[in-house]
Amino acid sequence: MRYPFLSLLLLAFVSSAFAQKSSQAELQEKAKVTKQQATAAALAKVPGGIIKESELEREHGKLVWSFDIASPGTKNITEIQVDALTGEVISQQIETPKHESAEKRAEKTKIKKSADPKR
Repeated sequence: MRYPFLSLLLLAFVSSAFAQKSSQAELQEKAKVTKQQATAAALAKVPGGIIKESELEREHGKLVWSFDIASPGTKNITEIQVDALTGEVISQQIETPKHESAEKRAEKTKIKKSADPKR
């Protein structure tokens, strides 16, 4: 093989992507609240809001639907978390564009570190 390191890196990336898809399927099986139900609960907290991102994830040991919602007339994003087992809104935070940008950079760093076969 001409480029063993590159092949190993590609294999780690593909494996990571496959693991994320299968873990999403596992999370979906555990959720008792559908995405549509969680969406309705989240949008009820942000009248006129538009969902920019959503995901099912484990946060602080809880299975949650997480939504980033844009509000008309502001650049801030409201992050709403809905408990995926009960449908209860468990967190509501306003994030400024500066905070949102820093959060995205941290997430990219986290993904790169998890795909690095040396770690």
